[in-house]
Amino acid sequence: MDVKAGVLEIIQDVTGEDMSNQMDENLFDSGLLDSMATVEMLLALESRFNIQAPVSELAREDWDTTNKIVASVTALMG
Repeated sequence: MDVKAGVLEIIQDVTGEDMSNQMDENLFDSGLLDSMATVEMLLALESRFNIQAPVSELAREDWDTTNKIVASVTALMG
């Protein structure tokens, strides 16, 4: 399973933006993610990758770029 491609697809579904050329763009600072979009994204990530990513345990700065999301999902997949 290609984590990067899956994460990019989910981010595009949630934000409407293709982030493949902006992997280090801060998704919160750019206004693409807010609290509701973050929950939607996390639910999609959990479903797609069969991981558990409780919102209460996630620091926003660990999930603020596409690259960080890919790394976090990869780590959660163990």
